Amino acid sequence: MLPNLDTIIENFEILDDPMDRYEYVIELGKTLPALPADRHVDQYRVHGCESQVWLDVSVDRAADAPRLTLAGDSDSHIVKGFVALMVALYSGRTPQEALSADGFELLKRLDFGAHITSKRSNGVRAMVERIHRDAGRLSSAQA
Repeated sequence: MLPNLDTIIENFEILDDPMDRYEYVIELGKTLPALPADRHVDQYRVHGCESQVWLDVSVDRAADAPRLTLAGDSDSHIVKGFVALMVALYSGRTPQEALSADGFELLKRLDFGAHITSKRSNGVRAMVERIHRDAGRLSSAQA
């Protein structure tokens, strides 16, 4: 089970070695529930990532206010870990809250800014843009 964002941040704070951070990211990716096969299609694919990434952003309307639910997958272990970070950051937020959250800033806070390749950095940006676009669409749909 994916830990909550506060726990993830606390765990990163005790990891000084970049390799330990990558190992933890990979472990986070392994905690994601399997994305159904019918979501591994172009409609859910995040374009702009070197690896294949799929994100399913939906709204849970059972809560007091509609909240985002994210599910995702990647064919890369490290990128799947970054998907897990985005799931931890954005799931449970209202669409409006999600629009003000920045997944790329989270990676910088976790000290990945200088340690990820430009291609992975672009992939994370593509994920964040996709989540923001979907959150905006879902926000408009509930208005």
